[in-house]
Amino acid sequence: MHHRRRRQRRPRNRSLGERGWEVRARVERFGEPALLALLAARSTHGYELIERLPELSSDERVDVGNLYRALRSLEDEGLVTSEWSAELPGPTKRTYTLTSEGHKLLAAWRGALAQLRDDLTTFLDRTQEGGDHVRTTPQTPVGSAGSQS
Repeated sequence: MHHRRRRQRRPRNRSLGERGWEVRARVERFGEPALLALLAARSTHGYELIERLPELSSDERVDVGNLYRALRSLEDEGLVTSEWSAELPGPTKRTYTLTSEGHKLLAAWRGALAQLRDDLTTFLDRTQEGGDHVRTTPQTPVGSAGSQS
């Protein structure tokens, strides 16, 4: 019986480069609380959300389709309402408003993210070089004395 060797998939959030490990730490689904926070500040339209979302997240580019799908889903759940508004300059725009349930969900997100922050702080404090719980091996910067080329 012949066994095919499966190609191992590597996580997309980390890679080993010339300068060592590169890791992109992310909070999955962070777009939702960021969107809720912007709508809690004031009712607004999708174009403005596209411009303002990068202020609250590390994503430099907002996927327009994902944004409108998220807004539609939030609206279906009763967390956001929307209405067409011709009061703004330019073409008629759909304006989104956070509902009282949306405010409650944002408060839950804030609590969960605060707990995550505390957990991450504990992890970082315990694993820093010289910590009591986990010892890390110091890395010599590339090109410095003692490194092998």
